[in-house]
Amino acid sequence: MTQEQWSVVDRYFTELLVPSDPVLDAALDTSAAAGLPPQNVSPNQGKLLFLLAQIQGARTILEIGTLGGYSTIWLARALPSDGRLIALEADPKHAEVAVANIARAGLADIVELRLGRALSTLEQLASDGSGPFDLIFIDADKPSNPDYLAWALKLSRRGSLIIADNVVRDGAVVNPASDDPSVQGVRRFNELLAAQGRVSATAIQTVGSKGYDGFVLALVTD
Repeated sequence: MTQEQWSVVDRYFTELLVPSDPVLDAALDTSAAAGLPPQNVSPNQGKLLFLLAQIQGARTILEIGTLGGYSTIWLARALPSDGRLIALEADPKHAEVAVANIARAGLADIVELRLGRALSTLEQLASDGSGPFDLIFIDADKPSNPDYLAWALKLSRRGSLIIADNVVRDGAVVNPASDDPSVQGVRRFNELLAAQGRVSATAIQTVGSKGYDGFVLALVTD
């Protein structure tokens, strides 16, 4: 199997199950035009996040890492009209694009974007009493994943769902000698999750237009 084949299959399922959406398409186009890195989730993965949030019955969502707001829109659309999503973004340019995309999607009343380093804004959320959240999506700088997990657990409750993206790293996650800080951050995240008595977790490998990677899904059980 090749990247080309994965992309063809991804496109097949996207065209069949994830119809073109002008708002989501515009979010991608605007992000690309602004020079943002093409690190957003794929349409199929966005739909997966949407379905997981609906299955969870989420009313409150925390997103750590927003980029141009593409995944934010998917997640926010799964919320009821009185739901709320807090999105954290460290880069002012990314945040500016995300705010515009979220407003165009008609979700400005549901989504609150907080600008700043996530480790600082997470501490503020805890101080504000903003949690617990029903669903937490971690998709930011991977070296900080262990710290994001610690905060996610503090801001969750029994029954909360924690999702982390990009945990396979094109297979490099199995290499304990990797000198890539992102690989080491993900490995430490996985090890901490495995040792954590409060959660039940698994990982799903994915292939598609975004290459070879995967998600971790963790249900807070205590």
